[in-house]
Amino acid sequence: MNDRNIKNKILFFAKRDDRVRAVLLNGSRANPRIKPDQYQDFDLLFIVTDIESFIADKDWTSFIGKVLIQQLPDQMLLGNDPDQDRITFAYLMIFEDENRVDLTLFPIDKFHSHFKSDSLTEVWVDKDLLFPKIAPANDHDYHITKPSERMFIETCNEFWWVCTYVAKGLARREILYAKDTMETVIRPMFMNLIAWHIGVEKQFQVSFGKSGRFAEKHLDPKLYQSILQTYADASTDNNWLALVQMMTLFKDLQKDLALHFKYRNNADEANNSYNYILKIRNSQ
Repeated sequence: MNDRNIKNKILFFAKRDDRVRAVLLNGSRANPRIKPDQYQDFDLLFIVTDIESFIADKDWTSFIGKVLIQQLPDQMLLGNDPDQDRITFAYLMIFEDENRVDLTLFPIDKFHSHFKSDSLTEVWVDKDLLFPKIAPANDHDYHITKPSERMFIETCNEFWWVCTYVAKGLARREILYAKDTMETVIRPMFMNLIAWHIGVEKQFQVSFGKSGRFAEKHLDPKLYQSILQTYADASTDNNWLALVQMMTLFKDLQKDLALHFKYRNNADEANNSYNYILKIRNSQ
């Protein structure tokens, strides 16, 4: 099924079902800066009346095609707070033709109180003129933003403190613990600095993308290759190399960003942690 067929099916259904008041396309398919490919999702928002009827009838999406696999995240305990009121309801679906549709239902009675605009929006259907003056879709809402000084300082502190945990895990040859700590705690701090570096280089007019997916096209090739060297396999020795590489890059970026933003740079903290970890490594 091609893109036009999917859109035509959505429009045909939405225009004939009075419960559907508006249909919006969000995400990468609405982003003029993204080169289209076959892996892009259709991120759709249906603004509807009687949302419970769409939730009760799990087969209503069959007009799009036969579902290969789906997830109903708002109906799951996993990742949800049972005490939090649900406003929206999502159907995440991959069809037999390999098209993926992430379709979120939004109740129209919550529109004025809970709806949040998104710069990556194309209006496909608008029966009630809810979006009379919407701007052309753009990725402005997803641009890298300048950190506050407090955010910068706390990011650096988190990185340098938790690096010692990774070193401890590697010294004990507890590779699962070391890698988990590296990837779930210090990697996000490291990626923050990479994003801010790109923001400075590109005047904060570009998006970093989820998990840095757009980083390569915005970085100097040499720096990008250095970042790739922070990803290691399950070897303890290689993870030591990756950790030291990450710390070296982080220390340099921290200094440069602090200078650019005119923020306080806790160089003693960085040097103390760096040297402490090298001492642990050299004792192995």
